[in-house]
Amino acid sequence: MEIIKENQVVIIGAGISGLTTAFWLKKAGIDVTVLEKNGDPGGSMESQRVNGYLFDRGPNSGLDITPLLQILVNELNLKDELVYSSSKGDTRYILRGGELHPLPMKPLALLKSKLFSFGAKMRLLGEPFIGRSKDGYYQSVAQFVERRLGREFLDYVINPFVSGVYAGCPEDLSVASAFPKLYELEEKYGGLIKGSILSLKERKSKAKKSKQSAQMFSFINGMQTLPKSLATKLGSSVNLLTDVISVRREGDLFEIDCNNAGSPKTIKTKCLISTVPAYSSSKLFQTIAPESQNHFDAIYHPSVLVVLAGFKKSDIKRPVDGFGFLIPEKENKSFLGSIWSSVLFPGRAPKDSECFTLFIGGARNPKFVNQETSVLISKALEEFKEIMGITAEPDFLSHRFWSKAIPQYNIGYIEHEHYFDELENKIPGLFISGNFRGGISVGDCLINSEIVANKIKKYLKIPPIEDGKKKSIAIV
Repeated sequence: MEIIKENQVVIIGAGISGLTTAFWLKKAGIDVTVLEKNGDPGGSMESQRVNGYLFDRGPNSGLDITPLLQILVNELNLKDELVYSSSKGDTRYILRGGELHPLPMKPLALLKSKLFSFGAKMRLLGEPFIGRSKDGYYQSVAQFVERRLGREFLDYVINPFVSGVYAGCPEDLSVASAFPKLYELEEKYGGLIKGSILSLKERKSKAKKSKQSAQMFSFINGMQTLPKSLATKLGSSVNLLTDVISVRREGDLFEIDCNNAGSPKTIKTKCLISTVPAYSSSKLFQTIAPESQNHFDAIYHPSVLVVLAGFKKSDIKRPVDGFGFLIPEKENKSFLGSIWSSVLFPGRAPKDSECFTLFIGGARNPKFVNQETSVLISKALEEFKEIMGITAEPDFLSHRFWSKAIPQYNIGYIEHEHYFDELENKIPGLFISGNFRGGISVGDCLINSEIVANKIKKYLKIPPIEDGKKKSIAIV
């Protein structure tokens, strides 16, 4: 077995969290080694182009909520690759009664909307008079929203929204952990309407962006462009086809046993960062922190089947004029919703065609995994075609099954958050990162990668670079 001498920092996982953390550290002159078991970087970011269609099989876009994105784009020479979503995608639809209704985004549109009953609209007016909750960390999104906005708003906005973001259920998710900004509006300002107005003024004064107003971005060749470019920039620091078997602690060093393309080796390091999913982390730290398995295994990841369907424009009878649509659970459909991918970004489909991404399963329907994939896709497509007024068969069809998709920040998630903080304090030099800490979105992962990098710089006694405000230093 090959024994590799001490490395300054080792990162397990070449997804977006691991690669961006490595990028910030290498900018600071820190020796970094990234270990990735797969043959391609990107983790859940997978982009595939076939027959003129581009299929983002994992995250299909990100929100430009941090200046860190522009730093990465500039230093990776991706200015000509970065694309923002078309204004045609500003309209988002909700299915109710078999018809698509635009989600109203302004007060006048809300009053005119057929999505809500008159009673539901009147109920919203009472929101400013609802008091604060006692303990948001043990309060579900459903409890929070029904208390503040009413049942109908929960059923026809929040239920489909939660399935679209988390593939989750609002009855299970912790409002404070899964949607901390929403919870903060109540805690800090006393209500959602009042808080939205006051926080908007604060953001304007500080030139900050909210997720609601931030632009959606991708790249000409899909989201995997970013991790692939990061891996190229990091060069030999990224070791693909390297599967980490176990982690041990010897004195002040970590000893990492791994298998590199069939060759076993042990890497010693002063500082170790794990950015792999919680379910993969469970077995890694059994030796140095046996109790950690209880927390890693308790984080639920529902299964999701992602389908890309292409149709000729001439076969689509309704206007394709928005972001797509979400389906409330009450509508009893076999899929969660659809993103109209070719509307949002250029080059997603041939000129005479449109492509749509459908999502099946999630926490709402965990038993779907017991059915044949072909049957699931066929049923979802029939329902989708009826909604869209399509009578022809797809011109193109592809799918990707994720057995463990998105981590669910369920009620009581704060206990995991506290444990991971305590674990890092208990074992100096160990850092736990990834989308099960600090947010699941691409933007969240970028922000958290800098936070983790600055923690490591502090641990190694290297001055931090704050939020991209200091002049960037190119990697050489």
